[in-house]
Amino acid sequence: MRTVTLSDIYNHPITQKYVRRSGMAHAISVAYHAFHIGQEYEVNLDWAAKAGFLHDIGHYEWYRDGEWDYQLYQDYDIHPIKGAERAHKLLVRLGEDKQVAKEIAHAILFHTDSALPKGQFEFTPLQKVVHLADEKDKQPGNLHHYRNIDQKKERSLIQELDKKIDEWNDPA
Repeated sequence: MRTVTLSDIYNHPITQKYVRRSGMAHAISVAYHAFHIGQEYEVNLDWAAKAGFLHDIGHYEWYRDGEWDYQLYQDYDIHPIKGAERAHKLLVRLGEDKQVAKEIAHAILFHTDSALPKGQFEFTPLQKVVHLADEKDKQPGNLHHYRNIDQKKERSLIQELDKKIDEWNDPA
């Protein structure tokens, strides 16, 4: 039995503030992709979905003169670092196992190379899954961050994914 569900995470004010800032539709889509890709990589699907959902919780808005400035984002963004810390704190606050929260935070930290130093890294399967899930949902010009769905649909999708995770946890 899971201690913390995606619905618990979705309903928290911190999630509503920071995940909504980077695109709730994108976060939900990446959670679904992570769930499905995670099956291929044989990772914990609950952790994959949570990391996928929270992967952009550290985003800062890089605007210049009222327009998104992709160059500023590329040059100065550290959203994976901030996101890993923010997600870890949120998960622990919600009652998630601390080691699980750490694994999810690491997957968020390594989901993109925007804040990584140059060099070779050995990624865990969970980290690869979250990276692939995010890549699968990307759109040119970062439009994936601007897709919108109504909150009723958001809740429905989150509850549906919670149900899939519960079925995976208890296939009986």
